[in-house]
Amino acid sequence: MIQKLVPLMFILVACSTGKKNSTTTAEKSTQMIYMQEHFDKQGHRGCRGLMPENTVPAMLHALGAGVTTLEMDVVFTSDMKVVLSHEPFFNHEISTRPDGSFVTEKEESSLNIFRMTYEEVTRYDVGLKSHPRFPQQKKMKVVKPLLADVLDSVKQYMMMARRPMPFFNIETKTQPLTDQLYHPVPSAFVEGLMTVIREKEVTDFVIIQSFDFRTLQYLHQHYPAVKTAMLIEDYDKRSLEVQLRDLGFTPTIYSPAYQLVTPDLLNKCHALGMKVIPWTVNDKAKIGSLKAMGVDGIITDYPDLFEN
Repeated sequence: MIQKLVPLMFILVACSTGKKNSTTTAEKSTQMIYMQEHFDKQGHRGCRGLMPENTVPAMLHALGAGVTTLEMDVVFTSDMKVVLSHEPFFNHEISTRPDGSFVTEKEESSLNIFRMTYEEVTRYDVGLKSHPRFPQQKKMKVVKPLLADVLDSVKQYMMMARRPMPFFNIETKTQPLTDQLYHPVPSAFVEGLMTVIREKEVTDFVIIQSFDFRTLQYLHQHYPAVKTAMLIEDYDKRSLEVQLRDLGFTPTIYSPAYQLVTPDLLNKCHALGMKVIPWTVNDKAKIGSLKAMGVDGIITDYPDLFEN
């Protein structure tokens, strides 16, 4: 009975987000649904192992594979458009120049998206080049999409499929050394991102994640109802207590490299009310062992590895 009610609850919450300055009742309701929801199947960059990463086809394919959350990365163009991309430049592993030649590793960092208009960005293909690390990835002509277009495409897909909206786990690609060089400063980055999220009325379905605590801190101060995920690298030797002290608040999700997950870490996070969703797990046996250990979700390049 409870499982049958969840889609209806999602629909009711979605319908309540139309008012820009509405109360936080809907946000609290969705937060409750998220915290109580079963195992969270997250498709990394959509489904990087199967389709070109951070593209509309990758997101829709991941939904077809049954993910509950779409993980993605965003950057900004010079005209302040929010674009899906893991790097703030055209990565040589996936990018083809407008003239049909492949981008080289030597030149990739000079192809700075923050210095291009979105019209210029669309001249580069990111789906035709064979990915050296993901041989199963389907090849197709595709460009880096606007976040707004991704959200519209997902909404339309879910409406046609008559399924509840997924969550969107959006990573802010910032770091102090490259402020105003490859991206806006954290406040401008978050405000630009939230403008799109609010215009598309998906605030209740968004998680903002980052390795850069500055963006999470700004979100917590100015948009406290938005769910947050603290990303942790495998080489981070700080204790959980020190990491939380440095962040300054308790996020919705603790998201470490999967190698860091232990029963003790899980117990500590759960005691603080945080979900634990490690990244990026591409082995079926490892997914099974982490689930058995008690993680709340998994981020993977291959959502087809999840058991139904």
